[in-house]
Amino acid sequence: MVNGAFELYSPETLMSLKAIHIIFIIASCAMTLFFGIWSGNEYFGPDSSPIYLVYLAISVVFLAALIVYARYFVKKLKHISYL
Repeated sequence: MVNGAFELYSPETLMSLKAIHIIFIIASCAMTLFFGIWSGNEYFGPDSSPIYLVYLAISVVFLAALIVYARYFVKKLKHISYL
């Protein structure tokens, strides 16, 4: 192998598992928040249906759970670097 082939995957260029995990938690929170907003708009809109209220409640519960999990995860792995 050429020495340059390994430069792309050197430890200095890779993101840590902790950082990737936090990015995915933030993305999941954003998607859950937007789904909740959409469900609320549909429920309070002119063509409302009770299922949208259920979707809204579920998204609020999942958003709260993701926030609690994110705080737990960051606290548990505070000694590990983000890099």
